[in-house]
Amino acid sequence: MKRSVVFVLLFFITITLYSQPKREMRAVWVATVANIDFPSKPGISTVEQKQEIIDILERQQALGMNTIIFQIRPASDALYKSDIEPWSKYLTGEQGKAPDPQYDPLKFIIEECHKRSMKLHAWINPYRVLSDTANADKTDSLHITKKHPEWLVSYGKKTYFDPGLPETRAYVTRVVKDIVSRYDVDAIHMDDYFYPYRIKGKEFPDSSSFKEYPRGFSQAEKDDWRRDNVNKIVKMFQDTIRSVDPTVQLGISPFGVWRNKSADPDGSPTNAGQTNYDDLFADVLKWLKKDWIDYVAPQIYWHIGFEPADFAKLIKWWNSHAYGKELYIGHGAYRIGNETDEWNSRQQMPRQIEMTRKYENVDGSVFFTENSFRDNPKGLNRKLKRHYYEHPALPPEITNLPDTSVASPKNLWLKELSDKKLLDWDESANAHSYVIYRFKGETIGNLNNPENIYKITNEPDVEPDRRWHLFKRTYTFVVTAVNKKNEESEPSNSITVKIR
Repeated sequence: MKRSVVFVLLFFITITLYSQPKREMRAVWVATVANIDFPSKPGISTVEQKQEIIDILERQQALGMNTIIFQIRPASDALYKSDIEPWSKYLTGEQGKAPDPQYDPLKFIIEECHKRSMKLHAWINPYRVLSDTANADKTDSLHITKKHPEWLVSYGKKTYFDPGLPETRAYVTRVVKDIVSRYDVDAIHMDDYFYPYRIKGKEFPDSSSFKEYPRGFSQAEKDDWRRDNVNKIVKMFQDTIRSVDPTVQLGISPFGVWRNKSADPDGSPTNAGQTNYDDLFADVLKWLKKDWIDYVAPQIYWHIGFEPADFAKLIKWWNSHAYGKELYIGHGAYRIGNETDEWNSRQQMPRQIEMTRKYENVDGSVFFTENSFRDNPKGLNRKLKRHYYEHPALPPEITNLPDTSVASPKNLWLKELSDKKLLDWDESANAHSYVIYRFKGETIGNLNNPENIYKITNEPDVEPDRRWHLFKRTYTFVVTAVNKKNEESEPSNSITVKIR
């Protein structure tokens, strides 16, 4: 009797532990700077590059991911066809040299993502110009170092746009406008590199731009002036995106600490050495409050219980400071098995994922970086596929985009061919993908239960599981349509299929 009770308790604990939401951001950063994730090395062939993109998407879709955040502008260069900036050296080994035969990596990965009903967020770095100033003489004639060196400053071993110059804000905004105008991206994504992280004993060299464009700020208010510089470019990005394509989101992935509580009563219970507000001059909370960004994905790359910046305390803090915007948690997957005892634990990342699901305003996870999953660190891949991401999930609904209705799919039927059966239906206006639900028996079950999602696809003519013939079962299917806002239509007509 006792053993039976224990079994039942363990069963319900397991169900509670691994219960999955129907909607959840499940994203991964694909970094191209220094060839962290793609391509594996500069100069590989176009065929090899395309295959690496496909391999990344297949691997991440198999793990349950529904969004790719792809770095397309690591250092004022381009992993896409641009008339403004040169081809990235990370593609071919030489800045300005196109892939041969030429193709457009951004266009290709958008098409491949959308084939798989995955979202593509185009990740840019706004201010970084050179990752190493020693390579300044190796830049292409189209690069900003050759066209406008007067806009640039060096700090440490890197070169940056001077954020205090209106010309730099206009230039980078022009780059964003070009991307949104020509590519079917789902979002423009910016990471944590605004003003660079401070170097001890070195002041960022922007005294000339401050003197020329003080805009009423005094020397004592220079930090406020710097924050205002970043505020201006974020607002320009949002205004530009909304004027070109209001269905495209603007997302920011800031450093995990806005401010320490010791510096601001509204700050987090942390003791971070640098913060967004005080050191990177990124007033993220202001952007959220003023509707200048659509989502935020703070990089909380520390472990649970890390005293200066505890993951558990920070996720709680961000949950109470989302201000109605989508909030995704950035996880440091690259640290698994590589650092402290806590990151060597098989439970660290599962516990973090569980925490994201406890908070009302947390809408999912983003993992840095893609190649962290290639070797199944601490069995994480297996846990994602079997437990946490076992069933497909739709991304969260996007509430602050224009209304676009999506009609229910019509005429769902089973097309029987000589060698296979296909689910087919009439395509719906404004549909970007479809959700196929499968229920055992002859009645429609709960559409809010992700266990009933059979597949998320971008088009009709879906071949059901070939293992059907092994079972004598009856299934009922319905299909819904999903638009770019991730809104879901009412279900189609149902069909019941009997396997004998």
